[in-house]
Amino acid sequence: MDTERNHRLVQKYIGQMPSLSTTVTKVLEVCNNPTASPNDLNRVISLDPILTGQVLKLINSAYYSLPNKITSLTRAIIMLGINTVKNLVLATSVIGGVGSKKHFKTLSMDAFWEHSLAVGVLAKELSIRKGLPAIEREEFFVAGLLHDLGKIPFNNRFADTYAQVLLGALQASQPLFDQEQSSFGLTHAEVGGMIADKWNLSHTMRAGLSHHHTPELADPSAQTLVSLVALANFYVNRFAIGTSGDPRPDEDLRDRLLAMTGFKNEEILALRSELLDEIDKAKVFLQVSSNR
Repeated sequence: MDTERNHRLVQKYIGQMPSLSTTVTKVLEVCNNPTASPNDLNRVISLDPILTGQVLKLINSAYYSLPNKITSLTRAIIMLGINTVKNLVLATSVIGGVGSKKHFKTLSMDAFWEHSLAVGVLAKELSIRKGLPAIEREEFFVAGLLHDLGKIPFNNRFADTYAQVLLGALQASQPLFDQEQSSFGLTHAEVGGMIADKWNLSHTMRAGLSHHHTPELADPSAQTLVSLVALANFYVNRFAIGTSGDPRPDEDLRDRLLAMTGFKNEEILALRSELLDEIDKAKVFLQVSSNR
């Protein structure tokens, strides 16, 4: 195993990944300004007609189930809030950039995104059950949706080796995370952190990508998000909804996460049927993003 070589190849792949568009970068900048208004955000998004159409399509989808159709971007921002719209823009941009078949050589693209959607949906549901403010909940969805992005460079740059790693995770009792460390000298979580750095994602979003298998190592300010994303990831694997190559979730990690979050195993197991319904609604993110 040549860890330095593997690291260089991953860095090269990430360097070739599409950057966030100028519009999306500006959206993130505006939303990071505590004095930003809906009009400020509207002015940025409206410069991109495709992005405007995507946001309005998402807002009027079954995912939000609003009682009346929203045709004004400004009204959409006022109704959903700046933070929610920011996360919608980020999610559609990332999926549009790395969601196509050319990035998937070993992993099944459809199964990967179904797993990712399910983790996002369940993480958001858990945030609701924890009583977290509505303005924060969409960030849990997006963090769950993006948590496994670090697997994309592995499955593309090391397709044959990663196929063996995935097979090893299927046949052995060792989780994929540990198989990656043994084979490459780094894990998809570390690679996810590298991708977050390329895109200048928030520190909480970066923590979701880089610490969803090691939540205790996350910055305290991000531990709620990381622990709920990690918990959602465990149960989506347990429910076998889609797959990102990790069929043997870590039982010890689950026990630590339940203790950290205060949830009970039976409480989350009971959410499976409700989760399936919400995933169907969330698939609009994939449909909208593929049009860009």
